[in-house]
Amino acid sequence: MAIILNIETATTNCSVSLSKEGKAIVVKEDYDKNYSHAERLHVYIDEVLKSANIEPNQLDAIAISKGPGSYTGLRIGVSAAKGLCFALEKKLISISTLEALAHQVKINDGVIVAMLDARRMEVYAAVFDSKYNQIRETVAEILNESSYNTYLEKGKVYFIGNGVEKTKSLISHPNAVFIENKLPSANEMGLLANIKYKKSDFENVAYFEPYYLKDFVALKSKS
Repeated sequence: MAIILNIETATTNCSVSLSKEGKAIVVKEDYDKNYSHAERLHVYIDEVLKSANIEPNQLDAIAISKGPGSYTGLRIGVSAAKGLCFALEKKLISISTLEALAHQVKINDGVIVAMLDARRMEVYAAVFDSKYNQIRETVAEILNESSYNTYLEKGKVYFIGNGVEKTKSLISHPNAVFIENKLPSANEMGLLANIKYKKSDFENVAYFEPYYLKDFVALKSKS
């Protein structure tokens, strides 16, 4: 029975869960609009382990949400996961942030568009069918009124993630369903991490890097 610590820091939600055989048994997260990862991530890790009465050396693996998402958030999460893997000599598992996000939507038909806010009218997005098979690659795209028309003309399209707000302002198709106020969470990571664990689908701890999708661009100071 695999015991996996799951870490999600791709957005403002600092989220940690502990899962057994793919089921989350403890979840600790900060569904806030501000980044608190540096202050709270290690506190949350300690709290979920203590809550489940699990010692760090009892873990079978560490799972990290690999992106896309916030450059700084991803760096903090991956650094923490790597540190634990090295210190405890545990396996590292990476989980697609958008795939885990899509699992928050339960549907029988239609498609799911998991999307994260990027700059201006841009989002990081991927498309999944009702069984969570990815049917379009992850891309950084600029939204417009005709975005996702190919899917909207065929049936319901469920949009989820913090890219929904800007999408909702552009798309008014009757088949568009906007699921608001949702962010990636470690709660959905356990199932996906367990599948990878059973397949021995692990990352090289020393060389693993987050999936940024785009190069980091530092903003210039206005002063």
